[in-house]
Amino acid sequence: MFAESPDPKNALSQQLRDARRRTRLLTRDLEGPQLFGPKLAIVNPVLWELGHVAWFQEHWCLRLRSDEPLSASILDGSDALYDSAKVAHDTRWDLPLPDLSATLEFQDRVLERVLARLEREPDNEWFLYFVQLALFHEDMHAEAFHYTRQTLGYADPLARARPPNDAGKGALDADAELPGGEFLLGAARNSGFHFDNEKWAHRVQLKPFRIARAPVTNAQFLEFVRDGGYRRRDLWSPEGWNWKDRAGGPRYWIERDGEWRERRFGEEVGLDDALPVMHVNWHEANAFCRYSGRRLPSEAEWEMAASFSRESGKRRYPWGDSAGNAAPANLGGSGRVHVGEFVRGDSAAGCRQMLGNVWEWTSGTFAPYPGFVCDPYREYSEPWFGTHRVLRGGSFATPARLISNTWRNFYTPDRGDIFAGFRTCPIE
Repeated sequence: MFAESPDPKNALSQQLRDARRRTRLLTRDLEGPQLFGPKLAIVNPVLWELGHVAWFQEHWCLRLRSDEPLSASILDGSDALYDSAKVAHDTRWDLPLPDLSATLEFQDRVLERVLARLEREPDNEWFLYFVQLALFHEDMHAEAFHYTRQTLGYADPLARARPPNDAGKGALDADAELPGGEFLLGAARNSGFHFDNEKWAHRVQLKPFRIARAPVTNAQFLEFVRDGGYRRRDLWSPEGWNWKDRAGGPRYWIERDGEWRERRFGEEVGLDDALPVMHVNWHEANAFCRYSGRRLPSEAEWEMAASFSRESGKRRYPWGDSAGNAAPANLGGSGRVHVGEFVRGDSAAGCRQMLGNVWEWTSGTFAPYPGFVCDPYREYSEPWFGTHRVLRGGSFATPARLISNTWRNFYTPDRGDIFAGFRTCPIE
């Protein structure tokens, strides 16, 4: 997952093929009506999304030239079908899309041409930037295919034995203590590919704080539910209460004869107490915090807890600066694991699973860092500043190569269909 290669060109080629394998794995069994599904604001039609992945890769890696106009697509009319910045979301079910076979052929032809260009232009830094962009774009859509299957109740294509782990027996109900002080928030220059919203590292001042060593579990959230958390207006913001009235209770949870269960893809399973709670939105996370007398961490607090080390300074990953050949984190996997697992991935502060397992909500509104400048893919970050909330850390479905301590995800506060949980801080 984090495999490192002395030849960046070969590593990129391998990663492009790996990303495509995962895209196919997550969609290969879908057919007929499943390729479209119901018209919902939180998902795309699968057939459209498959074509969009190919269109994006072709647009940035093949059609765009540094000193020439945009060249034509190998698929006639592709811009009118797949340009997400111009094709309104609710129209994507009604477009004259190519059928599945033609869509997959479009994907294959584009990837073949990108791989061939990598062979011809291994030192073209301008081109390599866009190859990396398209790779990570496909990685993000692979996770989106995964949570779309959960939303629509399709079977889990990755259902299998749990990943290997190195479970620890530490007191994970305790808090880690961080010293505060001056902290460099964001990505350092000359440290590899980063999205524009991570740029660049800048100094912030933090007060000393404590943060939970592990995410909130199903058992802890169930206590909130059983104690009337969804009926107590004092625990919710006005916006959250309005959302709660429409939703009713925890997403995908079912109560049967006093026993709580949850729907996982196409099955109903018992609620596992030691798993991190998942599919909660920002409003639910804050209501739980008010119930428990705690709060969500700020982005800077989360990043400091994940990366701060007295000995080596700021780390790229919780466990250190080197990714190695296998991440000590539940990334690129098939499902959640218990919050005590992956002890080797602990941060220097003693926080577990800062990367992987579930995305974690923070308190902050998605906003640019000082001196923000849009990268060439202008629609990635800037349109969403001020309206979205920030999540950190990745989930079990996030490819490992995509994530680091500075990576910022962002969704509106009502979104709980994603693989999201949270950890908390005490109110000092």
